[in-house]
Amino acid sequence: MSARTGPLVLIEPYAHLGGGHHQRTLTALAAARPGAVVITPQGIADGPGPLLRSGACIAAGPVGPAAKALRAAARSAEGVSTAGRRAFRSRRWPLPLRRLPHQVTLIARCLTEAACLRTARRLAPQPGAVLILSASEALHGVAALLGGGRHLRFIHELVTTEDRPLRWLGRLAVRGEKRVVALYPTTAVRDQLQRRFPHLPARVRAFAVDDGRRLTEAERDGARSAFTIPTGATAVCLVGGWWPYKDLATVDAALARITEPLHVLVCGTPLDDAVLERWHRLPRVRVHTVPGPVGEDVLRLVYAAADAALVARRPGTGKESGLVMDAARLGVPLVVSDHDPDLTERLAGQPWTRLFPAGDPDALAKTLDQLADGPPARPGPQAPAAVGLLPACEQAAYLTETYTDLVKEYR
Repeated sequence: MSARTGPLVLIEPYAHLGGGHHQRTLTALAAARPGAVVITPQGIADGPGPLLRSGACIAAGPVGPAAKALRAAARSAEGVSTAGRRAFRSRRWPLPLRRLPHQVTLIARCLTEAACLRTARRLAPQPGAVLILSASEALHGVAALLGGGRHLRFIHELVTTEDRPLRWLGRLAVRGEKRVVALYPTTAVRDQLQRRFPHLPARVRAFAVDDGRRLTEAERDGARSAFTIPTGATAVCLVGGWWPYKDLATVDAALARITEPLHVLVCGTPLDDAVLERWHRLPRVRVHTVPGPVGEDVLRLVYAAADAALVARRPGTGKESGLVMDAARLGVPLVVSDHDPDLTERLAGQPWTRLFPAGDPDALAKTLDQLADGPPARPGPQAPAAVGLLPACEQAAYLTETYTDLVKEYR
């Protein structure tokens, strides 16, 4: 069996966390390549049903003595990290001590990845490609050397940088970086990481994939009825947890300034109950809350009820937006901040998008009011390609080709 014809191996360390386009991408890639090997070290939040229907072989734990030893070490490191975060959470501790538990977390993630790679070697000795869908932003070469094989790794963002001891460890394992190709979903993430890992082979490639399941008119009609949104009323959706990179302060201020009635569908976790309570008191806003995480069916219901998806991020945020990808994939118009120059360039001039200056509540309020005159056109069949979103079958072929190139180069 050649590298090209072997099974696609998909490793998702966070499959146990429900919701998100990480799980959707995992399922879509497995369906695109029947017989894929799926490794989820902490299980699957929504159950293995969709993956089993695609014919995937699922491993929810380590296979083989090396993998079991690495996973046990990872769990020990996770325990140390958890205890350290509790012990050093007060700001009275020096910064190096407060950062120490997060450095241990990076070690735990590396060990988990290595355990998964060892499991992959047992289950698929001659794979078509090996991909870690949600990889750590550190210790790439160490994971490859401990895992004993080549792999591709999607690095979504830079959360925790390596302090000096981990940098030394990374330098000792720098030869392992030749066994890896880092896939960055945006050029901004690539630029951040390449400054820290100049020897790591890298490519820019959108992570999310198009599963071809656009919203239907029947779904739209049913969703409006489910949320009791009258015909002719204007509705936007805010999907996903309210994380620090999302600019909820601008949304908050804008909703207080709108002059036209607006339904706002809020779906995700975590949310801020105090902010939601304030929105409930606004005279022109009606809030519909769907706490998360939610499954794909509920997520589609939320998107289907909205005239547009609202995406507001802080200036300079360069990670891939699953919400933008969802809008293009499902056929939902966008109201989006110009927080990322590359994304703004892709979306500028698209009839299904309305851009507003990031951090400008007056501009956002005006944009939301204009929806009352008619929402943007729904994204057409070309919308996914406009944001770099490709069909799952094309993504699977790209991963196989990239992995084959890596095998040839490493020989």
